[in-house]
Amino acid sequence: MAKFLAELLGCVLPDKGASSACESRQSRGGVKQSTKQKTVLFRTLAKEKPLTAHKQERMPQTPPFAAMFDSSGYNRNLYQSKEDSCGGLYYHDNNLLSGSLEALIQHLVPNVDYYPDRTYIFTFLLSSRLFMHPYELMAKVCHLCIEQQRLSEPGLDKNRIRKIAPKILQLLTEWTETFPYDFRDERMMRNLKELAQRIASGDEMYRKNVQQLLQNLLRKLATVSQYEEVLAKINATSTDRLTVLKTKPQSIQRDIITVCNDPYALAQQLTHIELERLNYIGPEEFVQAFVQKDPLDNDKSCYGDRKKTRNLEAYVEWFNRLSYLVATEICMPVKKKHRARVIEYFIDVARECFNIGNFNSLMAIVSGMNMSPVSRLKKTWAKVKTAKFDILEHQMDPSSNFYNYRTALRGAAQRSLTAHSNREKIVIPFFSLLIKDIYFLNEGCANRLPNGHVNFEKFWELAKQVSEFMTWKQVECPFERDRKILQYLLTIPVFSDDALYLASYESESPENHIEKDRWKTLRSTLLGRV
Repeated sequence: MAKFLAELLGCVLPDKGASSACESRQSRGGVKQSTKQKTVLFRTLAKEKPLTAHKQERMPQTPPFAAMFDSSGYNRNLYQSKEDSCGGLYYHDNNLLSGSLEALIQHLVPNVDYYPDRTYIFTFLLSSRLFMHPYELMAKVCHLCIEQQRLSEPGLDKNRIRKIAPKILQLLTEWTETFPYDFRDERMMRNLKELAQRIASGDEMYRKNVQQLLQNLLRKLATVSQYEEVLAKINATSTDRLTVLKTKPQSIQRDIITVCNDPYALAQQLTHIELERLNYIGPEEFVQAFVQKDPLDNDKSCYGDRKKTRNLEAYVEWFNRLSYLVATEICMPVKKKHRARVIEYFIDVARECFNIGNFNSLMAIVSGMNMSPVSRLKKTWAKVKTAKFDILEHQMDPSSNFYNYRTALRGAAQRSLTAHSNREKIVIPFFSLLIKDIYFLNEGCANRLPNGHVNFEKFWELAKQVSEFMTWKQVECPFERDRKILQYLLTIPVFSDDALYLASYESESPENHIEKDRWKTLRSTLLGRV
């Protein structure tokens, strides 16, 4: 993971909005957000699954998300039943800015008269792992629920159970639905089952609700395990294309245009892969990627013993694979007119990705065409009509902190908000830049204030960025799957760096002594020729 972050954090600046928000908070203690920004968080978190139809009227009601925020965060006037003036929480203009960790945990726990708002639940469950393991938080939540509601007492009052049980079940449902990967930890599952069992044993009517909650969770965990097994098999069978060419040249008779000669069709299949892989990334992976030792914790940093970001890393690896596949397909043909045709084909694919809203594949394709073994093919590029490529490069220009791309992304996000079809809802961000924005937000603002309080204002901003991603990843791909194309994209061997340079030099001869020396070395080491 450290190597992955080092590669990712090369030269791209953070989103100015995130850094300026941190700076303004430190200077004036508050920050305003637009209604549009808050609405995104609502659209993600408001998607709840009621436990059963006949229980719905018993569940705590949440107002529309646009109303849940006043300025920079959670407005406690909407949930006035809990008094926090002496509970270790600090508000400014009714917005929660900071608090002790214990007070924030208490604020998460419902009681007969109170249920935390959904944005607070998401924000705290997301950010709390910077300070403690989820299983430790779950243990504290279970303890507070049991002690405060006297769930451990014999002869439980059924009327009391009927008042508090729906709220506890709803909290557990939101946790298991939004952060299911937390429950791959046996300690989490043990605490969950213990608390759920106490509720179910207190009243028969909640037993089915508990069973449904556990079944849904186990189904999700089984699905992600199957997905990870598939990824592992793909990675285990991946080989260098040059090795395959040397040992079994007849096994690679096809190229990408032979498999799919329609750029729009290929862009659709790329979107399938993107959305599938995005869907398996848990929101907590963004935070866990940057977890460090909590200054108030003398023991160890959180998650040192967990494989915490495997799906996020797998998605970044896919971006790299696509870039190398593009470069491989361009460098493979012997004739330059064929190489020029492949370049123009990928330019058209990239343009279709842009129109769809698939910015990650677009950037991977542009990156592949800008790799040195490809960009040095001057005779090949001379045969290419580059006007369309120039436009794409302009859209993904990194200058001014990727201003052009960020403008296009906002346009796609706005289209998604008013979409009437899944086709219009697609927003697949340039993922490495999204991670960098979150990284710089995390690095630019302290997790704790000088008085030891948790800097919750920072975590509202973090939750806003992650929840926007959560909205985008839930879109179902509207395009029909083509197994043949998908298999080619995911499994065809690609060239390594050295093999790309060798193919490039074989296509167009070295131009200087440095290139000639490298060519001789590569021919000797890779082909066994002098």
